[in-house]
Amino acid sequence: MEMRNHTPVTMFLLMGIPYTKGLENVLFVFFLAFYLLTLLGNLLILLAILTSSTLHTPMYFFLGNLSVFDIFFPSVSSPQMMLSLTWQSWTISYQGCACQLFFYHFLGCTECFLYTVMAYDRFAAICHPLRYTVVMNPRVCAVMTLGTWMGSCLHASVLTFLIFKLPYCGPHEVDSYFCDIPVLLPLACADTSLAQTVSFTNVGVVALLCFLLILASYTRIVISILKISSSAGRRRAFSTCSAHLTSILLFYGPVVLIYLRPASSPWLDSVVQVLNNIVTPSLNPLIYTLRNKDVKLALRKALIQGVPTCGE
Repeated sequence: MEMRNHTPVTMFLLMGIPYTKGLENVLFVFFLAFYLLTLLGNLLILLAILTSSTLHTPMYFFLGNLSVFDIFFPSVSSPQMMLSLTWQSWTISYQGCACQLFFYHFLGCTECFLYTVMAYDRFAAICHPLRYTVVMNPRVCAVMTLGTWMGSCLHASVLTFLIFKLPYCGPHEVDSYFCDIPVLLPLACADTSLAQTVSFTNVGVVALLCFLLILASYTRIVISILKISSSAGRRRAFSTCSAHLTSILLFYGPVVLIYLRPASSPWLDSVVQVLNNIVTPSLNPLIYTLRNKDVKLALRKALIQGVPTCGE
């Protein structure tokens, strides 16, 4: 690729969501409402899990981890977006862009691994109920959690290194409201084939491997549920998995649309990113609490008694 300019880029200009000029106030209210809903909902789930001894089980341990990531994940892009909408300034520093890309893929990959671990937890609970407490003991849960963090950190580090090892010497307009691989690679003034191949393979392998493990877990779960003689038992077993399955569909849909299709559309990518970054994290608390009596009861007790008294 021919060098366009030998002056290195020190900042990027975020173009926002395409075709939304004049809707800044509406977008600000939209982002703020969903961001606050995400923070409130996930903090309430954490409060219920931390203050209720009945929820100190592997399933709710992983659900608490998911709530933590659902708080931080939208925080990668939402505050920058709202600040830009308020001050009409869409610039972000080179270092800030690199940090945004790293934490976006770090948290996104961690959540992907976490969904896989949660599927295994449901597999152990339904297919091996008598050995569940042995299979999912606290040490195993801690090792799994640490593994998701370390694996995700490696994944994000490789992607960030490849993308920002490339020279950026203009133009510096990013066709999105935050920094990500599909919108940054076209701005590089060097051959991006290696970065494209590795990033596509990296994201694809991680997503596909996690999906296949989840599919294998739920295949065994469905087989076990169908062997249950009573319809009430089958409904109860399936209800423990339905929330997790819903979250998986909401998570994997945007990943496939953005990273695993050959052609890129800035408008579609931005809309899908908004759903993935803002809307889905705000829905997870509703998905996991609306049909979960234990969480609702624990949350009601925590709110009535207060956090200090719950610890007594």
